[in-house]
Amino acid sequence: MHLSAIFSLALVVSPFAVSARGTLGFAIGARKEGIQMRLYMIVCVLIESSGGQCKTRVDYEADFDALAQASGSKIVRTYSVIDKNVAQFDPCQVAAEILPAAANKKFQVILGLWYVHATEQQSRNNLATAESYESEKAALLPVLTSNYGNTVYALTVGSESLYRGVSACDVFSAIDDARTTFGSIVKRVGTADSWNKFQDGTADPILTGNCPGPKPRPGVTFLLVNAFGYWQGQKIDNATATYLDDLQQAMGHIQKLAGLNTVEIWNGETGWPGDNGSNYGEAEAGTQNEATFFQHGVCSALAWGINVFYFEATDETWKPKSVGDSKASADEQHWGALDASRTSKFKLTC
Repeated sequence: MHLSAIFSLALVVSPFAVSARGTLGFAIGARKEGIQMRLYMIVCVLIESSGGQCKTRVDYEADFDALAQASGSKIVRTYSVIDKNVAQFDPCQVAAEILPAAANKKFQVILGLWYVHATEQQSRNNLATAESYESEKAALLPVLTSNYGNTVYALTVGSESLYRGVSACDVFSAIDDARTTFGSIVKRVGTADSWNKFQDGTADPILTGNCPGPKPRPGVTFLLVNAFGYWQGQKIDNATATYLDDLQQAMGHIQKLAGLNTVEIWNGETGWPGDNGSNYGEAEAGTQNEATFFQHGVCSALAWGINVFYFEATDETWKPKSVGDSKASADEQHWGALDASRTSKFKLTC
């Protein structure tokens, strides 16, 4: 691992970067524990707590207060404008609830537009994927007004869409459409994906804009790179080295491809599961290991000027299991920096 390379690559110009230190943010979920109830044609439909209840503006404001108090952070990222992960017929109106809450609490939001469906099989259907983006865009159009120009730091189209099998040019076309649609309000539009999809060249068409189209289009200059020592199955003693080396490989490739062009790169996700979480390979869940990774891994990245989104803000025990590179599954229910009651599980400052 070349630490000097990490340091030099990380110094990307950002309005937060008044010094070499990076900015800490948190990935934030759209749901909370509880029962969701809606009335449809005199039929009462319940979504049990395993599906989660949609957060409201009040919930987001409480999240922001807790995060600011525990960490000093004032920025979060989301994944979807209308969260459909559980109930297709009753999605959470994420943008409509979180933006007024963020504006009131003086937070900024990197707002995600979902660009894959709930299963990998569906996400490989380009038509279904395009439809998911169009529904997200349609939901955002009446919400994202100039009033939120300072609240929305950026838009990201897709979250690990390449990792799930969507082609780079399909992702780029959606990003370019979002730049055209929302560019008068939001300065930055990009995507988020796994570190290896940037490192191995899969994402190159997104960076260069070298995709079929009626005219040349500029490449994307805002990227979130996800990297986890945990999902590499590393012991906690080697997790920081693996995490930083993965970031270095991805960022090195991006910067080499970009040349003299400025690309703003954030670590889009990293983290570790706490107590009651799943082990993955040699990576052992536990709040002590979660705290260790935060202090050693996250704090090291921040010290070297890398902006980091910690995954995630709060525990979400309703979540289904996720699958890592080895295809083994593990839960994402206990990854929060805060527990479900918004109490910090460990020290969130460096």
